[in-house]
Amino acid sequence: MQEKSLNIRQIEAAELDIVLGWAAAEGWNPGLHDAACFHAADPGGFLIGELRGEAVAGISCVRYGGDFGFIGLYLVKPAYRGLGHGLALWQAAMARLDGCNIGLDGVVAQQGNYARSGFRAAYRHVRHEGRGSGEALAAEDIVRLSASDLAAVSRYDRACFGGERQRFLQAWLSQPQHKAVGSFGPQGLRGYAVLRPCRNGYKIAPLFADTPALAEQLFLALQGLVAPEMPIFIDVPEANPAAVALAARHRLQPVFEAARMYAGAEPPLELALQYGIASMELG
Repeated sequence: MQEKSLNIRQIEAAELDIVLGWAAAEGWNPGLHDAACFHAADPGGFLIGELRGEAVAGISCVRYGGDFGFIGLYLVKPAYRGLGHGLALWQAAMARLDGCNIGLDGVVAQQGNYARSGFRAAYRHVRHEGRGSGEALAAEDIVRLSASDLAAVSRYDRACFGGERQRFLQAWLSQPQHKAVGSFGPQGLRGYAVLRPCRNGYKIAPLFADTPALAEQLFLALQGLVAPEMPIFIDVPEANPAAVALAARHRLQPVFEAARMYAGAEPPLELALQYGIASMELG
């Protein structure tokens, strides 16, 4: 029987580390600085459920612009599962995103539940693991990016994501210990990629590029910044065969998967530009 004293409230950036700790325990391998970046995307978009003052469940329900939302970080502490607390939190998150088309990356065990809530699978994201190379790539057209490139990155990113997320990208490009690279052509930015430190190794997230050749260059540039003994991860969209081929070419091994699902119509995204997404938690 569900205890009726579950208190659901919004949480601040510092408290997000509680939920990210649960995510780490599940093997999701969050980034070291995800809390501040996630919170910047939508400060009201994170809920926690408490029983007698103890945090027992969490969820993110981030709104991007006026009509697109994303659900993630949906977790209940193991001792409190099966008691209805997750459902109560889910309902609160869905209510907050009322009127939005909602996306999520659903783990295999929960995809049936999401389908019963009206979500439809679009394609899979498969996390691949490899190793750094420690070999710096010398390529004149690959440059380091910073927060000063935010406008160009935001314009490019909009074709690859279902909503406007400039506040998230500003934090993403400013987080400590990250490295961001990109390539500019006559028409502007041609692609970009970000490397960020995680609880275990590093993630390349996202990796977006106009062509497979440029995606390879961006990947190699970031792989070269990581020591050979350190793991690197990238969440590859199977809907882009060139992304799958890149992972195979570099002998990256699949270690985890989730289904990108939408409650409404699948957004008209440029999937051919996507070689690795930014985050399974926030899209």
